[in-house]
Amino acid sequence: MSPHGTCLANYVSTLVTFSRPARIGAGAPRGLRRPRNRPRTTPDALLADKAYSAKAHRDSLRARGVKVVIPERSDQVKNRKNRGTKGGRPVDFDAEAYKGRNVVERAFNKLKDWRGLATRYDKHALIYRGGMVLASIVLWLKA
Repeated sequence: MSPHGTCLANYVSTLVTFSRPARIGAGAPRGLRRPRNRPRTTPDALLADKAYSAKAHRDSLRARGVKVVIPERSDQVKNRKNRGTKGGRPVDFDAEAYKGRNVVERAFNKLKDWRGLATRYDKHALIYRGGMVLASIVLWLKA
């Protein structure tokens, strides 16, 4: 399996983990308790599209020690260049890391081929989770 496939499998399993049955609380089995705090690990990098390229997003992620891999919007580039030397430096952008973003996007699009997952018709989270796991297994076996 490729490194992107492993990353995708971990991401999908994380998504599936949070869609648990409604029986959550003190009496629920240990694996079904809702997490109360932030995740225990900080991601190495965040890959996002141009819609999230605002300075506030970048500053917030940098303050948490997360590498930001978001391309700069064309209007931001133009405004920065119009300001001349006061416009600041171009944002740090890793084009190679950004190429991996489409792997996740394509995986979600493949999962949306399953009508039940795309429309979320399932009444219970457990049934939706089962469909997600089944679709993920089928996609993994086809790869």
